[in-house]
Amino acid sequence: MTITQVPSATITGPTAYPVTVEVSAHPGLPSETIVGLPDAVVKESRSRIRSAIRHCGFEYPARAITINLAPAELRKEGPFFDLPIAIGILQTSGQLPQIPETLFVGELGLAGDIRPIRGVISMTAMAIRLGYKRIIVPFANGPEASLLQDIEVVPVSTISDIKAWTTGNWTPAQYPDNPPIHRETTLKIEDVKGQWLAKRALEIAAAGSHNILLIGPPGSGKSMILQRLPVILPELTWTEAIESLELHALIPGNHGKSLCTSRPFRSPHHTISYAGMVGGGANPLPGEISLSHNGILFLDELPEYPRRILELLRQPLEDRRITISRATATVTYPANFSLVAAMNPCPCGYHGDTLRLCTCQPIQIAKYIQRISGPLLDRIDLIIDIPRPDANDWSKTTVERPDYGTAAIKERVHAARLRQNLRGSANATLTAGNLQQRPISPGAHRLLNSCLARGKLTGRSHDKVFRVAQTIADLAESEMITETHVSEALQLRGSIAG
Repeated sequence: MTITQVPSATITGPTAYPVTVEVSAHPGLPSETIVGLPDAVVKESRSRIRSAIRHCGFEYPARAITINLAPAELRKEGPFFDLPIAIGILQTSGQLPQIPETLFVGELGLAGDIRPIRGVISMTAMAIRLGYKRIIVPFANGPEASLLQDIEVVPVSTISDIKAWTTGNWTPAQYPDNPPIHRETTLKIEDVKGQWLAKRALEIAAAGSHNILLIGPPGSGKSMILQRLPVILPELTWTEAIESLELHALIPGNHGKSLCTSRPFRSPHHTISYAGMVGGGANPLPGEISLSHNGILFLDELPEYPRRILELLRQPLEDRRITISRATATVTYPANFSLVAAMNPCPCGYHGDTLRLCTCQPIQIAKYIQRISGPLLDRIDLIIDIPRPDANDWSKTTVERPDYGTAAIKERVHAARLRQNLRGSANATLTAGNLQQRPISPGAHRLLNSCLARGKLTGRSHDKVFRVAQTIADLAESEMITETHVSEALQLRGSIAG
């Protein structure tokens, strides 16, 4: 009786874990037994593997075969183990040689073709950490795995390719060094007429990675302005782009995605489910919150989202991660995103409008605003009331303020982000300890303390104002936070923030 061990991997949440596929062939009635907490997909692999081995010209051993997926306490889900199990059976029967320091992942078709799987980039990163020299992956997953340079990637289309590769009769494809792509857009800040306060707030939000909420009547340009936030944001760094790709590659059907340096911009409809926002499934997949990691989560018509959906944002906005607990596992996904939202001031939309009369009763307006809880508002850095556009702005064909063009704003945002990177992190993510180290003028200090004493700010909103003031100082290239910077930050708190 011989036992063969084939290294493989599985995915739980965002993390890949090593799995050793042990195959034992011994005398007895021909059969296959899979142990080690396999799910239904893994158990069904027996039929796929048997057909694939025979269609590739190999002989399926007429023996009793026991397959163990170790460690036994880790639940195994998905088709990741088709290929390593087939390799183990062929090595046990002497039809393939041992291939040391190599990790195998892939799904098999009945004809022996190796089909792509999700999460390959996470598995490749795990293989590098554990010191493997190479990883054998489905051909369609090759470009994704090849993004990580510290390991040999062998993309294969069939089991026969592996046999030919071990004998030196076949050379795997080499993927060119494709540079990361950047999604180009025709959106420009100049498309928005007037609304200088909103544009200033957008610049501050982009510079400090702050959460922002715009409140105004229908047609004031709230959504139009916020949809242009990505065009002034800096591109993702290599590390951030890999993190985002790892998360998006976990979604079934997203294999083979190219590395993209554009920041994610997720805009779910207000009918989204709880699982769609947080993530769901027995082995939870990432939801919109995590798919927005390193980017933007845009919620249009904020009060229309169910209260349950809005309240679940509170913890990830504070901790920059979200933990999902299930009976079989607890997984934690990163959630370092900027919340970007828009809403009307009342149900009819015209409360405070200068041209149209609001038809809502005060109690209706109060209930509408109360759909967004105080604790959630407390986590939004910038809350801006924007008016109906000025009619004179629509007739202007030239940019009245070139310093508020896309290129000019983007340049200032990049310079401010560079200053923050040198300090270690974006202003929106500064800890309380780091805030205390920022130089602040006596006048600015007195102004903040006065707002605290009068109940205008809570402890959390005090820190939010301080972070926004730091961003304003960065945009002004000032080393010290002054009273002017704090005053502007306070003005950007909005009427409903208190």
